Amino acid sequence: MSPEAVIPTLPALAHPLLDAPHPYNTEEFDQYVMTTYARYPLTIARGQGCRLWDTDGREYLDFVAGIATCTLGHAHPAMVEAVSKQIQTLHHVSNLYYVPAQGELAKWLVEHSCADRAFFCNSGAEANEGAIKLARKYAHTVRHIEDPVILTAHASFHGRTLATITATGQPKYQKGFTPLMPGFYYVTYNDIQTIENAIAELDAETPRVAAIMLEALQGEGGVNPGQVEYFQRIRQICDEKNILLICDEVQVGMGRSGKMWGYENLGIEPDIFTSAKGLGGGIPIGALLCKSSCDVFQPGDHASTYGGNPFACAVALTVCQTIERDHLLENVQARGEQLRAGLRAIAEKYPEHISQVRGWGLINGLVLKDESALTAPEIVKATMAAGLLLVPAGPKVLRFVPPLIVSAAEIDAAVHSVEQAFANL
Repeated sequence: MSPEAVIPTLPALAHPLLDAPHPYNTEEFDQYVMTTYARYPLTIARGQGCRLWDTDGREYLDFVAGIATCTLGHAHPAMVEAVSKQIQTLHHVSNLYYVPAQGELAKWLVEHSCADRAFFCNSGAEANEGAIKLARKYAHTVRHIEDPVILTAHASFHGRTLATITATGQPKYQKGFTPLMPGFYYVTYNDIQTIENAIAELDAETPRVAAIMLEALQGEGGVNPGQVEYFQRIRQICDEKNILLICDEVQVGMGRSGKMWGYENLGIEPDIFTSAKGLGGGIPIGALLCKSSCDVFQPGDHASTYGGNPFACAVALTVCQTIERDHLLENVQARGEQLRAGLRAIAEKYPEHISQVRGWGLINGLVLKDESALTAPEIVKATMAAGLLLVPAGPKVLRFVPPLIVSAAEIDAAVHSVEQAFANL
């Protein structure tokens, strides 16, 4: 079944934003909402498939997807049905009781990954917090490490909480929030020597390295894929030293790489991995998954009031089942190859500006040369004016993360818009 076949035409909607005769009052918005985002001057009113419409009725091709979150695009009928059915049945109940939808989602994730157990929360940052806590408890209770350290990579991104911005190897996210959490040490991504040097230094007198936490592909760090040899050597080191390997799959997981999980592109299995973003297709949910060998949490060790509620789990299970039923991994692989081919053609046309195209599946980066006067935010504004929404991954990388249902025609349209943007800049 083609992706287009499962997206019906939506009826006209009655809504104050859609019917607004004038642009939305952003000044009033800014008066009441904290300025934690530098927002584009764009107000989205509704979406369908891979398309969005603003309050002026203008149409956009969405290659942001809520930053790799809207797995099935917008207003997908399977999600509409799941949301409608579950909200009329049971939307929340405490984790003091059994939640069947949570158990069903955990089963699906375990059966489609290397994990044995799952814990549910509300976001990627929370999932990574849980992974950090699990690794620390494992270090204390199993390896008897008094002062555990987790290795993470420069240019990584693991979240916005205090622990996860410390894990994040980018000073720009940490500025103004010191003192940071202790227990983290940064290494260079895709450089095995820095891993080996760090372990030798930290474990010189007594073992301290508890875990190595890495993204299978660095998303915010510039759409930088992990190298197979690098990750396989890390897996070997972890096995030899009883160090836990944690994969942050928040952005690259849930089929975005062309495989269900990013680590599958690397020929390894992590001990722990995390998911969020695309898991709920836009409904907030996060998951911490692990092998039974490191499942050391006991009642009271970790919790989440909203985590694993029936509403979020029912929708997430629908997303998972739809990916499988509609063979969306095949679409991701084909459309990803098509997108990269189109972007490489642009790179050949503008070699003075573009250095390379990189990525997996439907998470791809168009990398600008450092010496180019152009920046990714500048190109994002140019493509927005042409009706294509993109998002930067740093100042010199243009990121493409459309919904997994994107069609061949929509890929062609996006490539054309990017080419026009370069031609006009």
